[in-house]
Amino acid sequence: MKLKKSNAVLSLLSFAAMLLHMGYSAFAYFTLFYNPLMTKIFAIPFIVLVCLHAATGMCSVFLQADGTRLELYPKMNIQTIIQRITAALIFPLLILHLFTFSLLQSTSSSGQFILFALLILSEVLFFAVIVSHCAVSVSKALITLGLLHSDKARKITDRIIYVICMIMFAAASVSVIKGQITMFVHF
Repeated sequence: MKLKKSNAVLSLLSFAAMLLHMGYSAFAYFTLFYNPLMTKIFAIPFIVLVCLHAATGMCSVFLQADGTRLELYPKMNIQTIIQRITAALIFPLLILHLFTFSLLQSTSSSGQFILFALLILSEVLFFAVIVSHCAVSVSKALITLGLLHSDKARKITDRIIYVICMIMFAAASVSVIKGQITMFVHF
C-alpha cells in the first residue's frame, strides 16, 4: 500500500507541476516571450516528478496484482483503461515534444510543410494525452490517499478536474499552434 500511496502523491504533485508548466508555456507562446530560465524552472521539476510517478506506477501495476484484470468489468474500468493507454503514449510523445521546436525550425526552413503540420498535430495529441491521463487519475489518487470518501465527492472532483484539464488543453493548443505558426510560417 505504501507504493500506491507514494504513487498517488507523485501523481498529484505531477498534476500541479503540469498546470504550472502548461500555464507558463501558454503564457510564453501567447505573448511570444521566452525566458530559458523560467522554462527550465517549470519543466525540470515536472519531468522529474513524472518520471518518478511513472516508475512507481509501473512498479505498482507489474509488481502488485491489484487491478490487473481489466477485462472483467470493462465499463467500470474505462477510466483505468484510458489511464494506462495514455500512460503508454506519454513517453514516445514526450520525446517528440522535447525536439519539436528544432524540428519545426528545420521543416519550415526546408519547406516541408506536411511534416511541419504533423509536428504541430503531434503537439496537440501530446497535450490531449497528458490532460486525459490527468483527468482520469486525480480522483483515483485522492481516493488512494483517503481524501475522497463517497461516490458523490468523486464525481464532483472528476467534473472539476475535467473542466480544468479542458481549459489547459485549449489554452496550450491554441497558444502553441498560434505561437509556432507565427514564429515559423512566413507568407
